[in-house]
Amino acid sequence: MNESNVSRRSFIRLGVIGATAARAAQTLAADAATAPAPHPILTPAKDFTDVSRGKPKPFTLTGAAQIEARLTAESWRLEITADPFTEKPHTPAAATLEKPLTLAAGTALDWPTLMELGRKHEVHFLKAMQCLNIQTPLGQGLWTGVPLREVLKLCGKMTNVRRISYSGFHNNDPQQLFKSSVSYTQCLETAPGDLPIFLAYRLNGEPLSPLRGGPVRMIVPWSHGYKSIKWLQQISVTNDARNNDTYAEGNNDPDSYLKTAAYVDEGPDKINAGDPVFLTGQVISGLSGVKRVEYWLRRVDAGSAKLADDAPELLHGPWIPCQLEAPPNWTRLLPAGWKPQNLLGFDSVTGKPQSWPLRYGMCSFTAILRDLKPGHYEVRARSVDQNDFAQPEPRPAQKAGKNAIQVRRFQVV
Repeated sequence: MNESNVSRRSFIRLGVIGATAARAAQTLAADAATAPAPHPILTPAKDFTDVSRGKPKPFTLTGAAQIEARLTAESWRLEITADPFTEKPHTPAAATLEKPLTLAAGTALDWPTLMELGRKHEVHFLKAMQCLNIQTPLGQGLWTGVPLREVLKLCGKMTNVRRISYSGFHNNDPQQLFKSSVSYTQCLETAPGDLPIFLAYRLNGEPLSPLRGGPVRMIVPWSHGYKSIKWLQQISVTNDARNNDTYAEGNNDPDSYLKTAAYVDEGPDKINAGDPVFLTGQVISGLSGVKRVEYWLRRVDAGSAKLADDAPELLHGPWIPCQLEAPPNWTRLLPAGWKPQNLLGFDSVTGKPQSWPLRYGMCSFTAILRDLKPGHYEVRARSVDQNDFAQPEPRPAQKAGKNAIQVRRFQVV
C-alpha cells in the first residue's frame, strides 16, 4: 500500500466524518429553531399563578378601602404580640415579649422602620412558589426582604416561645382568617448561609405589588405557598407547641417542605411522522436537591388507562436522562446593578450558584424524541433527588405536596 492510497482513504474517511458532523449540526440547528423556549428563570410578577384568598380579594381594594386595610406602604402596620395561651401539664406558662408592638399603643412596626432594618440586614434569593395542592408551579422570583429574626429583636427579651404564628389581612372577617406558623428554631437559628424566613417587600427588584401580597408578605423559602402569607399584618409568639396553621386542617401536612419534582408541559396532541417531539417542563429542587430528571417513552393503545405512580412497570422502565437548562448569564438576568455574589445560594466570590437548580428554586428541562413511527404514545418525566429517591418517593403522606409523575399523551400520524 503506497502513501497516496493511505492519504486518499484518510481523505475519504475525513470527508464522511465531516459530512456526518455537518448533518448533525444542521439537525441541532433545526431543532433549536423549532424547540419551545425554556421557562423564564424569573417569572414576571404579573405572570405568577394567583391563588389568593378572600372575598373580596385584598389586592382588588383601591383608594380609601386600600388605605383603611393598611395595604399601602404608608398605611402598612405590623403588630407583634404574645399569645396568653397556657394548658397544663405541657404549657404551664405563657409566652411573653418585653416590648410588644401594637396599634393601640402606637408602636406597631411601620414601613420606615422596616426599611431601616433592610439597610442593615436585607437578603435576596431565588425561590420557586408552589401550592401544596396544585399540579403545576406558580412561578419563581427574586425575593428581597428582612429576616424575621431581625424583626423580632425589636421586641426585646422573649420567654417561653416555642412557635411563631402570623396572618395577613382578611377583610376583618374571622371566617376568612388564614394563618401559618414556624418553630422558634426555624426562625432564629438559621445555619450560616441557609435561607432565612423573612418579610419580603420586593419581587424581581420592584416593590411587591398588592397582587403578589404586598406591601409586605412572609416568605418561608423551603415551604409551599401556604406558609408564605400575603398582606402580612399580625405576628404572635406562643408557647403552644402544636401547629395551628389553617393548613393543618383537611389532612394536610402543615410542616411539609417543597418536593423535588418534575412537571411536564402540555404539547400538541398530534405530530407528523418524521418531526421531532419535544418534551419540556420544569423541575423544582426541594430539600433533597436534584440529581437528574429522566423520561420514559412507551407506545400505548388509544384510550388505554394510564399507569399508576406505583405500577411495577415504572420500576423497570427504560428511563433516559433529560437535559437540564444551564445556569443563565446572571448579569443579564438580574435587575440592573445587582450581582449574583449578593444573593443567598451563590458563591460570594465567583457568583456561581452553589447548586443547580438552586435549592428551593427551579429550572427547565428538555428531551428530544426522534424517528417515532405512527401510533399512540405516552411520555412521562420524573425527578431523582440527591438521595436517589425517584419521584414520587418518599411519599408517606399524600397531602404533603403534589408530587405525582406527570404524563403527556400524543399521536404520531
